[in-house]
Amino acid sequence: MSHSIAQNVILVTGGAKGIGKGICQYLSKKNSIIIAIDIDIDSGYQLVADNPKIRFWPADVTNRKDITAIVNEITLQFGRLDGLINNAAIANPYNTPLDSLSLDEWQRTIDINLTAPLMITQQCLPLLKISKGNVVNISSTRALQSEANTEAYSATKGGIVSLTHALAVSLGPEIKVNCISPGWINSSNESLKNKDHQQHLVGRVGRTDDIAEMVEFLICNQSGFITGQNFVIDGGMTKKMIYTE
Repeated sequence: MSHSIAQNVILVTGGAKGIGKGICQYLSKKNSIIIAIDIDIDSGYQLVADNPKIRFWPADVTNRKDITAIVNEITLQFGRLDGLINNAAIANPYNTPLDSLSLDEWQRTIDINLTAPLMITQQCLPLLKISKGNVVNISSTRALQSEANTEAYSATKGGIVSLTHALAVSLGPEIKVNCISPGWINSSNESLKNKDHQQHLVGRVGRTDDIAEMVEFLICNQSGFITGQNFVIDGGMTKKMIYTE
């Protein structure tokens, strides 16, 4: 089935690297206007150099003035926003060991991973209401299961799932809000071992297009009866019971 998002204006936070970059690259092929924002200016300019269809604007997602300036520029240039992809987050899921985890480190993770998506969504509401648009939050399977010393990251990703259904209730029926929880996504195209792939029920590690395809579906017209949901895209790993032998 073809999902039409042609000429949609879509804002992707954390769009210069990783899954965010993959989302931007994928959606740029769909004749949409893609705006990537990121604090990593060098990676952002490289993104545009590799794909001139994508627009890059530097911004710190925790800085209200930066986001206000971005929203004002979108309003001036396009007068609408069809999709907001809240993807920006601290990439490393591991924090300092729990017995020495500082509250400053905890708070920084909360600010970037959880508070910023709320603030950015608030800032974008006037534009999203005009287009009856969509918000897609990127969480993680860490919202559902954990390793040791991932308290801050896991807590924020669990918060994103809950924030999603809360926003969906507050903003419906005008705006739909959904969430994607990726598993292991090889966003850097690093060389992996066969055992890395075979531990997944589908026989391979995920690709950024696996996430981007779901983003496309959630912001297209055909998904109009879906809101407040969390879609786990992990090759089945969270359904796999593992015992130590």
